[in-house]
Formats: sequence, structure tokens, C-alpha cells
Amino acid sequence: MQDRETELRPLMIAACNGNQQAYVALLSDMAKLLRGFFRKRMLSVPDDVEDVVQEVLIAIHNQRHTYDAGQPVTAWVFGIARYKLADFYRRRGSQGSDHVDIDDAAEWLATEDHDAHDARRDVGLLLDELPEKQRDAIRCVKIEGLSIAEAAAQTGQSESSVKVGIHRGLKALAARMRGAA
Repeated sequence: MQDRETELRPLMIAACNGNQQAYVALLSDMAKLLRGFFRKRMLSVPDDVEDVVQEVLIAIHNQRHTYDAGQPVTAWVFGIARYKLADFYRRRGSQGSDHVDIDDAAEWLATEDHDAHDARRDVGLLLDELPEKQRDAIRCVKIEGLSIAEAAAQTGQSESSVKVGIHRGLKALAARMRGAA
């Protein structure tokens, strides 16, 4: 079976270029994907899943012009989905409904287990856009869990350069992701 990115990305690009059939297929496939995503995260409020799915589809429709064809569409979609889920729980909290404990937030913000491969691929693609020193520093410290000193020894950079590389690289990635959501 093809992975979702391979299926959705061409549909998104075609849809952004005005292909109506691709747009209908894209929204249909995304709706199915999003329903699964939200069902796992909204167990206590299953009747609200479809409403949040529709909110995400509307956001995708309204923000499709911000999608960068060089980036993974699944990361862009799940970014929007996470924001809409957070909005949903924020609204519920402000209405005096069920309280969502911050300790539980990691569970509903995390990507699905079967999407771990997609997430690793997406992170890899984003890191590949960074300059080598920033990319290596982030991989060593943030992904592999090395200390700053270990990362410096492994990359041949000074500890100071590793710290600066991480800071600048994460700042660049954050700016890139803000532009995608």
C-alpha cells in the first residue's frame, strides 16, 4: 500500500492548480484520515469528531494557498488538525465543560502510532533543508539525545557552535512550520 504522503501530495498539488476532481478526492481522503486522527483523541466526546473534521477541512480550503508543494502535505494537515483540536478543547474549557489535564495533552497532540514513520520522514525532510552544521547539531542533541559536549565531539564543532546551530536551526524550522499552518 502506498503511504499517505505519496497519495495525498499529488492530489494537493493538482487541487492547488485548479483540478476540481483532485480537490474532491483530496478532501474525501483527508476527511477519512482526520476522522481516525480525531477519534483516538476525542474518546470522551465522539459526537464532536465530525464537527472538528469539518473545521479542519474548512481551514484546509481557506489556507490551501499557503501550502508549499516542496513540503509534506501530511505534516501541514496534521499541524492544522492539532490547532483545531486545541481550539476545540479550549472552547469546551471556557464553557465550563470537561477539564483537560495538561498531563493528557501530550497524548492528543502526539502523532498516531502508525504515523511514526511518516513523522520521521517529515522531520528528516525538514532537517535536510537546514545548513549542515545546524542539521547535525539538531540531529545529535534533539533526536539522538546526545549532550552538547558529545555532539560537539561527534560533529567536530565547538560546544558554542552546537548551541548556536540548534538555536538557529529550530528557529528556522519554527518559522517554516508557521508559514505552513
